[in-house]
Amino acid sequence: MTDAFSLPPEAAEARLNVAARTLELLRTVPALAPRYAGHPEGLRRLDELAALPPLLKDDLNTALVHLEPRSGTAATWLFQSGGSTGAPKVGYAPTGFYMAAVQDHWQALDRDDVFANAWGAGRMWGAHFLAAALADRAGCRVIALGSITREEYPDWLAFLADRRVTAIGGTPSVLRLWFAHARAAGIGLPALRKVLWLGEAWQPQLEEDLAAVAPQARRWGMFGSTETWVVGTNTPDCPADTFHPLPEQLVHAGPDGLLDFTTLDPEMLNPVLRYRTGDAGELTTCPCGRPGRAMRVLGRRDNVVQVRGLGLHVDELVARAEREPGVSRAQVVITEDGGRATGVDVLLLADPGAAVDAAALRAELLSGTFTLSTAFQHDPERVTVRVAEALVGNDRTGKTASLVVREVQRVTGEAS
Repeated sequence: MTDAFSLPPEAAEARLNVAARTLELLRTVPALAPRYAGHPEGLRRLDELAALPPLLKDDLNTALVHLEPRSGTAATWLFQSGGSTGAPKVGYAPTGFYMAAVQDHWQALDRDDVFANAWGAGRMWGAHFLAAALADRAGCRVIALGSITREEYPDWLAFLADRRVTAIGGTPSVLRLWFAHARAAGIGLPALRKVLWLGEAWQPQLEEDLAAVAPQARRWGMFGSTETWVVGTNTPDCPADTFHPLPEQLVHAGPDGLLDFTTLDPEMLNPVLRYRTGDAGELTTCPCGRPGRAMRVLGRRDNVVQVRGLGLHVDELVARAEREPGVSRAQVVITEDGGRATGVDVLLLADPGAAVDAAALRAELLSGTFTLSTAFQHDPERVTVRVAEALVGNDRTGKTASLVVREVQRVTGEAS
């Protein structure tokens, strides 16, 4: 059972006192205490940790409401956790956001870099500040960008080119906007060497735009969440879906294919103990040659949604739509009324100047996707595919999720 962990027993068990302390904190939460009944008071072995029940997002939120953690050595920052596909919740971190440990094991930025921080900067979302803390550790120059409107891209891109920006960071969906606008405007970023990303899976379509706009640029990825903070990192020598866990992060691959995470960092404020983010994955050997077990992320399991009692694989639907010539990005929007799906819209973002046959794609998706063809057998007009000016994004985070669920808003009032 211990081979399902990212660290060998001798390395992990020497630091399980941190996990034992987290367990004792969770036992003080009235709503969670019963689940830990019958488990040892302390944690000394990995098999004891593996026997604990996984912690889910709602469980962690319940714990945080009760514990209200606070740093003993720095300011305590509150951030919204999630919010792209579900209701946002609160997460905690001390000043510095644990980035000293990241910088120790991952030198994506150095003092000579000019770094453009394109993660959303406000509304309690953590990635912009996390990246700023990493830049602070590296001692580089920083340009804080935040959200940019469509009309502002050419001027800002010209500014970045003039400043000889060497690194840029953001979610892949935001980075695609930057590079697509640069390509459409004929603006090159020849000094760009590094593309940092966090918050979504890497999008292979980025490679084509990068080749045209910044041919020397290579990707540097981080994996984590506002609950776990950065779990692992990768370099240009690693596959985009494979990350090397930090020594302070213990990764466990469950028999159901789901990953869970346990902090071994005594400074961590969130009580992360076998916490599941919803990501599926496996432990593997990275072809980059770096020793130790790496974590391969296979995708999110929570992107299978129920539509009229049938499971719709959103990622598969989006992947098929994005293979259509001229389509740069796709998004599934489900409209619900009282919890029942009333319609499914597939929104397409087209490449500049491209002509996309949305009607032909709709016919293919409707006939070739069992859930759509069966669930909407009697009202197929409720399934649409159309080219949109923009996909539905999160103004707070800057992220564009592959799935958006909208509830019908009803206006009630007394008849006059």
